[in-house]
Amino acid sequence: MTMAAIIGIGARTPLGFNRAASAAAVRCGISAIGEHPSMIDRFGTPMKVTRDAALDIELAGDERLAALALPAMAEALAPLAGIASVPRIALTLSLGEARPGQEPETGAAVAEMLSAWLDARFAPGRVLPWMGGHAGGILAMEAGARIIAEGRADLVLAGGVDSYLAPETLDWLDETEQLHSDDNIYGFCPGEAAGFVLMAAPDAARRLGLRPLLDLAGVGAAIEDNLIRTEDIVLGHGLAAAFHEAGSGAGLAGDRQVDRILCDMNGERYRGNEYGFAVLKSTALFRNAGDFEAPADCWGDVGAASGPLYAALVAEAEARGYSKGPLSMIWASSPAGQRGAAILRRAGGR
Repeated sequence: MTMAAIIGIGARTPLGFNRAASAAAVRCGISAIGEHPSMIDRFGTPMKVTRDAALDIELAGDERLAALALPAMAEALAPLAGIASVPRIALTLSLGEARPGQEPETGAAVAEMLSAWLDARFAPGRVLPWMGGHAGGILAMEAGARIIAEGRADLVLAGGVDSYLAPETLDWLDETEQLHSDDNIYGFCPGEAAGFVLMAAPDAARRLGLRPLLDLAGVGAAIEDNLIRTEDIVLGHGLAAAFHEAGSGAGLAGDRQVDRILCDMNGERYRGNEYGFAVLKSTALFRNAGDFEAPADCWGDVGAASGPLYAALVAEAEARGYSKGPLSMIWASSPAGQRGAAILRRAGGR
C-alpha cells in the first residue's frame, strides 16, 4: 500500500543549493563543518558550525529561514511546471523548537511568508505550521499523508526549515554544553537547511501525469517521555513505537525489511543510546540495524529539515542507481519528545 506518492523533493543545505548537489556531497563524505567567522565558545575557540555559503552571516530570524526555505520549496514544486490546472496545495511546515534566538513568533512569521509565496503561484490552500524540532520534518510528512488520506487535498508540500546560527542560539548551545568542540566531544555541530517533499494521492499523480520519485509506504509518530538533558534514562520506547507504526503501515514482515537507515544522530550520546534500545525492540524490521547513516557528519545538525533531506538522499540513490534496496527508513528525535519515522519505498515497488 502507498500512503502517498512523493513527486518532488527540494533541498537547500550547507553542502549544496539543491537536491543533487547536496546528495552528491554526502555520498562523497564531504564535510561543511568549519569555524564561525565571529562566534567564540566558552573555551576561547571559534565555534564549529555549518552554514549556507550564499547567505550573509548577518541575515537573521524569519528572513534567514525564508531565504533557506524558498529555493527548496521551488525545487520540490518544479514537477508541476507546465501543468495547466494544478489542484490546491496544502502546506505542512515544521520549524525548530522554540529556544533562545527562535521564539514562536519567528515560526509564525516564516509560515506567513512561505504561505504567501505559495499562494501567489498556486490556488490558496491550507497551511499547518508548528515548531517540532528534529522530528518535525517527518511529522510534516505524516500530517500531509493524513490530509491526503482524508481527501482534504490532492497535493501537500511537506517540509522543515531550521537554523541554529542566531547568536543567541549559539550562546545557549554553548552554555548548556550542547555545542561540539575539542573540549566537548559529545556536543553537536549546529547547522541550517531546508527540505521539502511534494506529496500526492497516487491517483492524483497519475491524473496529472507525474512520475513518483518514491512512495511513502509507512510513517510513525510517537512521544518519548524520558527526555534529553534530564535525569531520566531513555529506553527508546517512543522511537521504537514510531518504528513499529511505520513498519506496520509499510507491511514489513519476514523478508520485507529495511535496507537503508538514515537518521539524525549528531554526536550526542543520548541519541545513540536511544537508538540502541529502540532497535532491541524492533530487530525484525531491519536487515542490518548497525548499518545506519548520519548525514549530520557532513552537513551538521539541521534540526527540523532533517527528515525531508533524508528523503532527498534516498531519491538521489534511486535515480542514480546506488540504492541499497527498495526500502529505506528515515527517523529523527526531537529534544522535546517527538519521535518520527517513515518508510520510503522505491516508486512502483511492493
